[in-house]
Amino acid sequence: MSQRIIRTKAKKRRGFTYLWIFGLALLVFLLIYFEQTALLYIFSTLGVTVLLVIVAKTDLGKSEASGSAPDPAQPIGSKNPAR
Repeated sequence: MSQRIIRTKAKKRRGFTYLWIFGLALLVFLLIYFEQTALLYIFSTLGVTVLLVIVAKTDLGKSEASGSAPDPAQPIGSKNPAR
């Protein structure tokens, strides 16, 4: 793909992200203003739960960088593998 297409997609995605942030901030403000703390509590609990599920589902151990991690049993500064 050309660089222009990649930049255009990134700008559209960034604009969509800012729209989400603005919308959620407005929702929180309105819930606080109209004293709907029960709804605010439920939405925040669901939001944190979704975030934790997303983090739990990501496969952090299978990344390329994890293959070059040093062996924790090997002493620091030792160039020979631990036996």
